[in-house]
Amino acid sequence: MRIANLNGRLALIDGDHMSVDVETASAGRFTADPQAVYSRWTEFREWAAKAERGTGTAFQAEDLGSPAPAPRQVFAIGLNYRTHASESGFSVPDTLPPVFTKYISAITGPVSTVQLPEGGNTDWEIELVVVIGKAAHHVAEADAWSHVAGLTAGQDLSERISQMQSPVPQFGFGKSFPGFAPMGPYLVTPDEFENPDDLKLGCAIDGEEVQKGRTGDLIFPVSTLIAKLSAVVQLLPGDIIFTGTPAGVGMGRNPQRFLRPGELLVSHVEGIGELRQTFVEA
Repeated sequence: MRIANLNGRLALIDGDHMSVDVETASAGRFTADPQAVYSRWTEFREWAAKAERGTGTAFQAEDLGSPAPAPRQVFAIGLNYRTHASESGFSVPDTLPPVFTKYISAITGPVSTVQLPEGGNTDWEIELVVVIGKAAHHVAEADAWSHVAGLTAGQDLSERISQMQSPVPQFGFGKSFPGFAPMGPYLVTPDEFENPDDLKLGCAIDGEEVQKGRTGDLIFPVSTLIAKLSAVVQLLPGDIIFTGTPAGVGMGRNPQRFLRPGELLVSHVEGIGELRQTFVEA
């Protein structure tokens, strides 16, 4: 099953760019609010499996918002690919990866225009994003996937000067400028993938490939992340987890390279779809 945030309304996605409005199709049983569905995820999935959907309506990618536009908690994971840890000059984490947040005001949909912070060095980080569908606290790895509503694609855009500002790194602020957390285009349930633990992902700037990887190379896979996070905090329905980025970021290049006004960043995750960000001057 694929769902989307279409012009601020929850939609089921049928086929290629065809949508069914959930509030209408359910006769009001479920609201139009895309975020609210996660608190009733099991009930929603049971309804969607049997629902008479009728004829879908065509839409454009530009009409889509984030499939989880207002999570209560955003978790972001650092150094979760060995190659990225190496290019960043850090040792590979062995027991717990770095955990930080991106503030929800940074969240946008899959197609957006992003203003580059003045005097900054804005970098790209393609990531698989997990959306929680059932509250999780002290969850075992073996049970972790049962708490996942679905997967989507995300860009952990990062302004490196702010991020590394002394005396200590400011990960949250440096990664939370407006538009710095695009997600989408859809939320795809785990059963739609042959292997949800091994998906291709990558991104390109104006057609030049800059990142390429597989989520099968995650040091801490999705089930481990959920177990480790839920051992400390309670994960809530609709929460999101940015799972980490593979090698190829601008900060790790020699010479370093950062996003410039006028450039188009196209990101993708296998089985989910594309993000498209155009960058403009402050």
